[in-house]
Amino acid sequence: MELLFEKSHAGRGCDLLPPLDVPPAHLMEGTERRTPLRLPEMSEVDLSRHYSELERRSHGVNNGFYPLGSCTMKYNPRIHEETAALPGFAGVHPSQGADTVQGCLEALYLAEELLCEITGMDGMTFMPAAGAHGEFTALLMVKKYHLDRGDTQRTKIIVPDSAHGTNPASAAMCGFTVVNVPSNPQGGVDLEALKAAVGPDTAGLMLTNPNTLGLFDPNILEITQIVHDAGGLAYYDGANLNAVMGVARPGDMGFDLVHLNLHKTFSTPHGGGGPGSGPVGCKRFLMDFLPNYHVAEGEHGLEFDRPCKSIGSVKAFYGNFAVVVKALTYILTLGAEGITEAAQGAVLNANYMREMLRGTYDIAYGDGPCMHEFVLTLAGLKKEKGVSAMDVAKALLDHGIHPPTMYFPLIVEEALMAEPTETESRETLDRAVEVLKTIRAQADTDPERLHTAPHTTPIGRPDEVNAARHPVLRYLYPEERT
Repeated sequence: MELLFEKSHAGRGCDLLPPLDVPPAHLMEGTERRTPLRLPEMSEVDLSRHYSELERRSHGVNNGFYPLGSCTMKYNPRIHEETAALPGFAGVHPSQGADTVQGCLEALYLAEELLCEITGMDGMTFMPAAGAHGEFTALLMVKKYHLDRGDTQRTKIIVPDSAHGTNPASAAMCGFTVVNVPSNPQGGVDLEALKAAVGPDTAGLMLTNPNTLGLFDPNILEITQIVHDAGGLAYYDGANLNAVMGVARPGDMGFDLVHLNLHKTFSTPHGGGGPGSGPVGCKRFLMDFLPNYHVAEGEHGLEFDRPCKSIGSVKAFYGNFAVVVKALTYILTLGAEGITEAAQGAVLNANYMREMLRGTYDIAYGDGPCMHEFVLTLAGLKKEKGVSAMDVAKALLDHGIHPPTMYFPLIVEEALMAEPTETESRETLDRAVEVLKTIRAQADTDPERLHTAPHTTPIGRPDEVNAARHPVLRYLYPEERT
């Protein structure tokens, strides 16, 4: 597919700008470009066709099954977009005075109240722009909490070996030392290893529950108590909250802080349809450390206040407001019963799909029921037939199915992690199971074809190592190429 730059023809365009009716503004001397800006020149119809072609090449939840494990790629109802586009929400400016945006502040205030009820927290900020940004924000609060108490020796964050990769990265960015603890044979946190890891230098624990194996840790109350007894804080990574929302609350599990992924659990657009949002909630004793501009009741209505020991601002203004409006619409549409039913549906779908595949594929840590997702291990298949998790994932593309998450969690060899979500029908799950069984049979009869899959997509199997090491980040005009 040609790029816009390659389709460009000098002199073509689709801009019809009116004459300038205000005094022109000029850049300061010395700040002008030295060379003309080279932008594509195209007609409107060619431009429209280009982006329509790009859309046809993209795969999203609106195109087909998208069981990307731990990413909760659920359907985003159109009512969310309509609500966020209401003039009172879409037409505001972030610098307006609080007295002119009371409706927007009320939306934020209500969203905080409802999300605190769902998570068992007492306060929340909507400033973080995404999940990893929420992790970073929460850990800054953990750090300032300990420093405020004079606990300067608390420099270590404990992270299980099944954690998301962003957990240790966020901890390191905040200046903490990361301590890894292993999983037990059942896929949960090894309690003895945790007890050995905590001490006077423990700042906190980062934990996802259910974890990335799709398992709810039955020892969760003991885990958070061990951390608290050592003087640390317990942080809940909310990436997998979709499995337990309305059923179990992180705050009741003993967690002190939590981040949420509104673009996962609460059905706002994910990825290119974003932006995302990663609110951080906390218990009351940590609310003084929340970022600046927390919505609170004032003398003349709702206003932004600054917590007295705030970590400061982590983003311009107050985060991605429209995303919060979409998440609030989701919560109000479903109500308390609907939120619970959504979680139960996610768990039901995952267990149904996993059991339908049992006997065809090996299931990692598959003795008991799973939660919202499950992990297959293709280590045996690769050893016997030479067919890898990558081969199976690529073959799914030929059937119009987005692959599950590959090679994660790292503690499972040749892993495929699938999360069907609650918005998929039984018919969709049955077809996905049928396709996966067909691919498994093909591993016996024609493994070579799986090695070269996909065969029907616009792009085959790219050289991912070369792409990662030598990325092409901008278009080079012919005269720039060597």
